[in-house]
Amino acid sequence: MAVATEPRPWTPDQPIIQLIDVHKSFGALEVLKGVSFSVKKGEVVCIIGPSGSGKSTLIRCINALVPVTSGTILVENIEVADPKLDKLALRRKVGMVFQQYNLFPHKTALQNVMMAPMHVLHQDRGEVEERARALMKKVRLTGKEHTYPGELSGGQQQRVAIARSLAMRPDVMLFDEVTAALDPETVKEVLFTIRELAEEGMTCMLVTHEMNFARDIADHVYFTDRGVIVEHGPPDTIFSAPRDPRTQEFLSQVL
Repeated sequence: MAVATEPRPWTPDQPIIQLIDVHKSFGALEVLKGVSFSVKKGEVVCIIGPSGSGKSTLIRCINALVPVTSGTILVENIEVADPKLDKLALRRKVGMVFQQYNLFPHKTALQNVMMAPMHVLHQDRGEVEERARALMKKVRLTGKEHTYPGELSGGQQQRVAIARSLAMRPDVMLFDEVTAALDPETVKEVLFTIRELAEEGMTCMLVTHEMNFARDIADHVYFTDRGVIVEHGPPDTIFSAPRDPRTQEFLSQVL
């Protein structure tokens, strides 16, 4: 009888995320066409590109929300495509925030932040509440703990969503177009929160159309188009001196 092998212990000198020749198809439509890259612990990576280029699919594959068609994704040496994957163990390591806030409307902001640690991890209520209140303060929402999502602005709801993800104490945070549904005034609030996380050393991957923010915060930028990585490098290189004509054309339209 074959015995399942445990992933080899991960050490911080290894990539915290690694993608190797990742393909993803939805029926006959191939959305990802052999994507490979790695992310170091503490690194901030921004993925940019036109709509439909596979950015959101890529980031969802990392959290096992979308299964890959072929290829390898490792998160701290956990094989995400393993049929026996413990998704809870993965999502304790990888938090994700979406464009839509997905808060429970009948729960207060504090209750939304507390739910996963209590009901998924079965942690002590007192400890969870103390951590949730600290996270509400961290995202600058002190005083809003007992407010319902419908009474909060879009930017405030998104910051609650960030606090909710952080409540699971992840090692990596994924952000999928988290400012796309926000008005310009509240975009700054959310970007400030993400910037603070990055400065504190949180490993972050962002799919974003906020080019100035990507230029300012990223350690590495990947430009994707039609399911492939066209070009990548430090933000100064990508935004100031892109080599590929597709990157040049895209940036000329958005900058």
